[in-house]
Amino acid sequence: MNNNQKSILITGGTGSLGKALTQHILKTKPNINRLIIFSRDEQKQFQMAQEFPTSKYPQIRYFIGDIRDYERLKRALKGIDYVIHAAAMKHVPIAEYNPMECVKTNILGAENLINACLETEVERVVALSTDKAAAPVNLYGATKLASDKLFVAANNITGWNPIKFSVVRYGNVMGSNGSVIPFFLKKRKEGVLPITDPTMTRFNISLQGGVDMVMHALEHAWGGEIFVPKIPSYRITDVAKAIGPDCEHPVIGIRPGEKIHEEMITMADSFYTYDLGKGYTILPATHKWKLEEYIDHFQATKVPIGFRYNSGENIEWETVESLRVLIRKYVDPKFEVK
Repeated sequence: MNNNQKSILITGGTGSLGKALTQHILKTKPNINRLIIFSRDEQKQFQMAQEFPTSKYPQIRYFIGDIRDYERLKRALKGIDYVIHAAAMKHVPIAEYNPMECVKTNILGAENLINACLETEVERVVALSTDKAAAPVNLYGATKLASDKLFVAANNITGWNPIKFSVVRYGNVMGSNGSVIPFFLKKRKEGVLPITDPTMTRFNISLQGGVDMVMHALEHAWGGEIFVPKIPSYRITDVAKAIGPDCEHPVIGIRPGEKIHEEMITMADSFYTYDLGKGYTILPATHKWKLEEYIDHFQATKVPIGFRYNSGENIEWETVESLRVLIRKYVDPKFEVK
């Protein structure tokens, strides 16, 4: 990426990942031309502008806008080279209760963004996915699967346009808004940490790990890939022990639309999945580039037919102690077990 000439737009830029990306981009690419934070929440933009003021970072612009609004998107994308798509409705129970709102943002918003990028001079688009998009059992996961399909297929309609669309899929981001660790840290003051199911597992990635995945895809994608990192899992019971070992841990049952284990690569995906060393990539069924050249370039190895990447069958696990170290490093530097 040429630091002096590129402009980047982040949809949903005021979220946990958006802010982490902003910090990373400003630190590693200080001469970037423009960095646009595109989101619909004026209060979050106001708060983010205190942290990243335009007086200190003149390359930043804050755009109020909704990905449901095609015309506003198109205007915001003028002069933009790279797009990171992080905007989404992501809370599972809220999506179950308000299904069409989730569809409008996560699916129709994705279509708007694709069309707006094709109509402007955007060169690369990386869309964020979720482990819930693999074999989805809830509406949020289903909308993100549809979104993934739209971004992968967008490479088929680019025509003369050299734009590349790709997707990054990973698990729970440690410490992100609405995730279990901040919830438990808050609840431990009450002495009760509710467990949905004692056998429940989740993939775990740090905010910086998520940022690194996005930046890798932005710079190395050939178009149409779904990138999946190799990351550890944790047991929900270990999270509870790490945060509140002396708390009560009542089992309350899983919420509507939840799984016991999450999956990032299904058995059906195994036909198109390759091991790249630090992660996997699910390749599109149709692509503009030659598969042999891709395999040679990335030294990719085909996974066995029937392979799946499941949080309950992972080979790498966080422990109670490693979770405490990560919480201090990424979530709360003052965290300690009382």
